[in-house]
Amino acid sequence: MSNRLSEKRVLVTQANDFMGPVTVEVFEREGASIIASTEPLNDKQSCDALVASSGEIDILVANLASPNYSGTVVTALTEEEWKTPFDMMVHPLHWLTQAVLPQMLERGYGKIVVYGSATALRGLKTVAAYSAARAAQVGYVQSVGVEVAPHNIQINLIAQNYVANPDYYPPELMDKPSFVESLKRQVPAGRLGTPEEDALFALFLASDESGFFCGQAFPFSGGWAQR
Repeated sequence: MSNRLSEKRVLVTQANDFMGPVTVEVFEREGASIIASTEPLNDKQSCDALVASSGEIDILVANLASPNYSGTVVTALTEEEWKTPFDMMVHPLHWLTQAVLPQMLERGYGKIVVYGSATALRGLKTVAAYSAARAAQVGYVQSVGVEVAPHNIQINLIAQNYVANPDYYPPELMDKPSFVESLKRQVPAGRLGTPEEDALFALFLASDESGFFCGQAFPFSGGWAQR
């Protein structure tokens, strides 16, 4: 253990889903005190209550996910399918940030790390609502990032794709030669990224080693998306 997050209090949202479990594991290994929230963040009141009940928060890891409705062409998207990614990923990001920033501004220190998606950076068919919501996250992080940077608060986003996850890449898919060949064509790195690699990048952005990145969206996709 190198204790890169020693004495840091970290709030991780959706701690049982998406990048939550591996983030908790990696950050705890580095000495962080974790508030692992599994509460639904459906409205401003729930986000405000979570932050208020968590006490002092040095680092917020905004781990937010939603269905991507992959395969649904834009003309077939229902109103609910359009709204859901924004309700689950965009509005909660704002409410959480708005709730946690006052204490960070008062201390003159804070980190917010957002797990986003590379679909915000490169077009991908039949995920219009999901991509739009993920792009909204990028725009939000860019704006808030430069707003709070003078106060020694850094907010950045990891725009990820092709990261191993059993929900998206089950073993039966991974064993298909056609998938292996497709992966080599689509991803310059020729493989899936590991969740731990992803969480270690989040660790860097959350640590005191990273103080000069402000309002940025970093592709984490093996070269699939570039900025």
